[in-house]
Amino acid sequence: MKHYGLIGCPLSHSFSERYFAEKFMTSGIQATYQNFELYDLAALPDIIAMHQLDGFNVTIPYKEKIINFLDEMDITAQQTGAVNCVRVHNGKCKGYNTDIIGFEQSLLTFIHKKRINALVFGNGGASKAVRYVLDHLQMKYLMVSRNDIKDAIMYADLTASIVAEYPLLINTTPVGTYPSIEDKLPLPYHLINEHHYAYDLVYNPEKTAFLFTCEQQGAQIKNGFDMLTIQAEASYRIFTM
Repeated sequence: MKHYGLIGCPLSHSFSERYFAEKFMTSGIQATYQNFELYDLAALPDIIAMHQLDGFNVTIPYKEKIINFLDEMDITAQQTGAVNCVRVHNGKCKGYNTDIIGFEQSLLTFIHKKRINALVFGNGGASKAVRYVLDHLQMKYLMVSRNDIKDAIMYADLTASIVAEYPLLINTTPVGTYPSIEDKLPLPYHLINEHHYAYDLVYNPEKTAFLFTCEQQGAQIKNGFDMLTIQAEASYRIFTM
């Protein structure tokens, strides 16, 4: 019997436990999948040992911090500096980033393979995967952060000309995630129109306040469920290889 799981905090919004349980059952694989809500990543080695984990997924807020606990990473994880999937083999932990394939495939379907400029909201681990994909696709982007950091602007800096120049709006933050479903990014929503595409990595709720408001302004919208499914399939292949 193999054992897998998800680490992060909070996890009340996550579909992963149910998804992988059903995946293992339909594939005829004897395996378990369990959520581990960790308030301190220092508890991870004990969790791995106690539950004899063969692998696990990583979500907010540990996609970057997990690197300090790994023995090695594949090339894309090294390049992004973020990990969302870990395989445990012979006592060694190897990190991967399956968010990359999940985001790229779902994005290209959403924007019909067009190359358009993007505003990327957030600068955490998920943002790193998104920016990696945009670089790979040679799509110009501008990062927007609530903090004054290098190579980013702040939300208050968003002007009509910037919003018009960057019609793809990508939320990589947890803002609006269940149960805080009324929260939304502090954007000048009145500047958004039918020429915009709004993509939210959040998938629970199905339509966040960010997506709902953008849709009301005429934008096309997409949540993160397809990305979740694609990256989960990639994680499954890593777990069972």
